[in-house]
Amino acid sequence: MMDTAVALDFLDHNHHAVLGTHRSNGDMQLSPVLAVPWDGRVLISTREGAVKVRNLRRKPRAALVVLPQTFFGNWVQITGGVEIISLPEAMDVLIEYYRRASGEHENWDDYQDAMQRERRCAVVISPERVGPSIAG
Repeated sequence: MMDTAVALDFLDHNHHAVLGTHRSNGDMQLSPVLAVPWDGRVLISTREGAVKVRNLRRKPRAALVVLPQTFFGNWVQITGGVEIISLPEAMDVLIEYYRRASGEHENWDDYQDAMQRERRCAVVISPERVGPSIAG
């Protein structure tokens, strides 16, 4: 069985992922996202008005498949409960997200203005299950 620390280390080097949430009819909603590890959890930035946020507010659970840049090869799935942090509380978290994904911003005031304008929020996944636990 894969350890959570191993899955988060993989995520630290591979940020491209697909987030799975549940629509109201039970179908899956899949969204490409950029994800980073954060204090033993997974951090994603998105817009308040996004379908994934609406789905997660209704059912706060998600699955994330993290893929390598090459697409084929090793991959990780992380499943767990979700917390959504909205602005203004989310601003420091969104800054941390950017730093982990891209490094330092050339103008943090511009970044913060963009986060406000785009009505960004942070999606935080607490890993409960990671894998794959078998190959094939």
